[in-house]
Amino acid sequence: MSTNSIQKQPSTLVALIPLAVLVIFLTLTINLFGGDAIAGGSQLSLLTASAVCTAIAIGVYRYRWQQLEDAIVQNMRSATPALIILLLIGAIAGTWMASGIIPTLIYYGLKILHPSIFLPASCVICAVISLLTGSSWTTIATIGVALMGIGRALGFEDGWIAGAIISGAYFGDKISLMSDTTVLASSTADVPLFKHIKYMMITTTPSIIIALVVFTIVGLSSSPTIATDANEISQALDSTFNLSPWLLLVPVATAILISKRLPAIITLFASAAMAAVAMVVAQPDIIANIAQVGEPSFMTSLMAVIQVATTDTAVETGNTLLNDLVATSGMGGMMNTVWLIICAMCFGGVMYGSGMLTAISQIFVRIARRTVSVVGSTVCSGIFFNLTTGDQYISIILTGNLFRKLYDDSHLERRLMSRSMEDSATVTSVLIPWNSCGMAQSTVLGVATLTYLPYCIFNLASPVMSVIISAIGYKIYKREENAE
Repeated sequence: MSTNSIQKQPSTLVALIPLAVLVIFLTLTINLFGGDAIAGGSQLSLLTASAVCTAIAIGVYRYRWQQLEDAIVQNMRSATPALIILLLIGAIAGTWMASGIIPTLIYYGLKILHPSIFLPASCVICAVISLLTGSSWTTIATIGVALMGIGRALGFEDGWIAGAIISGAYFGDKISLMSDTTVLASSTADVPLFKHIKYMMITTTPSIIIALVVFTIVGLSSSPTIATDANEISQALDSTFNLSPWLLLVPVATAILISKRLPAIITLFASAAMAAVAMVVAQPDIIANIAQVGEPSFMTSLMAVIQVATTDTAVETGNTLLNDLVATSGMGGMMNTVWLIICAMCFGGVMYGSGMLTAISQIFVRIARRTVSVVGSTVCSGIFFNLTTGDQYISIILTGNLFRKLYDDSHLERRLMSRSMEDSATVTSVLIPWNSCGMAQSTVLGVATLTYLPYCIFNLASPVMSVIISAIGYKIYKREENAE
């Protein structure tokens, strides 16, 4: 970027002003609108903070608008695939539900999963699928939605269900060979992938064990008072949908496509298309209900598929709770989230382009002296960038670029840095309401980010465990030592 001769780096105190404005406005909008803040209040808060940042950068530090605009455009470009994926997830949510795939999973899940083991089982199921696929987003949008329905039918609170699902999904994503964040963290730190994953297990294993213990205790203590509506919901599902194990071929085929490492956009589109075909073949009564016709034809079936994939769809099951479970919003239901991500990328872009993120991040560098403070600063930086940029990928890249030289100067192996980045930037992104991950999973699961946040035990434990292990000094290698 070109700069004018009088342009200078903003001070740390000044750089905190837009962030303070964002926090104040978000607090006000959440108090005023609650969960509906995502329908406009949060977006306006991000744009207001962006305007304050822009005014300071241009008016005080003589930045040119073109510099800030270029940073915004670059930020938007990095978020474009996520926006498309989010829309396709909306289509999958609609088609998987109306085709009977998710109702079938819920039906058999209610038969198999005993309430006392539901929470730890959900965590393990999501962990395995995410490990094999490398995608927490896809895991949550498919099997996670089904588990959400099962958990609600069993009587669990939304926060506990979503917490178990997200904990498992992000554990698998974090250590999967096929995970884009895992590859990004290892490559940013210039650490071999297998070496990076192996080293992460030191902090990741105790974190997931803690999560499973908590979910098991909660499940065992809750079992006597739940599952009162499970039989009624199973009967309503059976009478409303044509349930069949053959419908599970669609998620199996989706898993195969993911294992082939096809681009996520192609895989998700193919999954939605397969579910649409399954809907036409297996659910003629649902199509007739949606299209409001007596006997579905080719045109009415096409209309029903388009409606399910794009707009609000409700199916009358005769059970009030189940009606809420099977109602979907399609792509249209993702628009508030898409809007919020765009505004978040705008704020992150102007904060980065104006140099204010760099000014704030210097705080972490200055306090890093011993190994534990270096790791602690890395963890705090990853969380901070998640808060300010709204994107985990940008957080990983910025944290890596910021701390690479510090680890080298401290003679610490860079795999300690790559692990610390994943322990913070990867797993905490889903806990922040205006981060792309937090917005996406909140929308997909139908649970507000702040509602599930206290129950995402693995995501909360990981950054803390990273600092604890470094304080203990367990397997902290210097660069000149033989790490193996």
